Amino acid sequence: MSPGDEHETSGGYGGTGQTRTRYPQAPGDIYGGARRGGRSSSKSLVTVVGVVVLLIAAIAFANRGDGTTSSNSGSTNNGSKPDAASTAASGTKPVETKTGGIPSGFARTQQGAQSAAVNYSVALGSTGMFQKEIRHTLVNSLYTAGAASKLTAPMDQAYSADFLSKLGLDANGNAPTGSTFVSRVTPVGTTAQQYSDSSAKVAVWYVGLLGMAGQASTDPVTTSWKTWTFDLQWSDGDWKIATDSQKDGPAPVPGDDTAATSDEISKAIDEYGGFTYAR
Repeated sequence: MSPGDEHETSGGYGGTGQTRTRYPQAPGDIYGGARRGGRSSSKSLVTVVGVVVLLIAAIAFANRGDGTTSSNSGSTNNGSKPDAASTAASGTKPVETKTGGIPSGFARTQQGAQSAAVNYSVALGSTGMFQKEIRHTLVNSLYTAGAASKLTAPMDQAYSADFLSKLGLDANGNAPTGSTFVSRVTPVGTTAQQYSDSSAKVAVWYVGLLGMAGQASTDPVTTSWKTWTFDLQWSDGDWKIATDSQKDGPAPVPGDDTAATSDEISKAIDEYGGFTYAR
């Protein structure tokens, strides 16, 4: 896999033009007190969005830049609005098998392509992407052979020891003792923008989590909303990623929730596992 963004000066709560976030009241919780002001949209979940886009996103995140993520300029939907039936969960079980812990063997149907895209976004938004061996396995498993061969080396350069250290990780992508590194993608919905028997274009709307949960952390776990678009090809009996891109939003208005402490976040990450997603 992965996760606030700047807020506009208009609107907001009480006409102030700003959102409100309640932080933990536990004394001495450095994690809870490490409040960020205006975290830019470039501090998003570091995920695979193509060689050039990935490198730009990785560098921007590490340097805490103020840019915005690029969006895909490819073809769009046919303009027709989906009906309720097409947006409701189908109830169809996505797959029966997994390869290396990753769902595989998706149906050669539009629903199968959407299920593949949403499960691939979860895998590519995970903490495994920050560890070289797991990252190579994910890329080689989920991308077409041609795409994987072009991505591996640039990714290794992007996930350098210096970059990882800025996230609080060691050179192998491991968190310090007593801390929990969080990188998750939680899909909200999908839509098939294009589909044929051999290719599909699927957009996944998701909320991402990214940060370090720990008493000494100054980079608390935060959320971001993104749309991840996958161009899929039918290859070797399954859907594979040929190219992919991301853009910000759509993001809902933040609630007035109390932020959890580092211990609560770490416990939740340990206790709540992920899903295999179906369309």
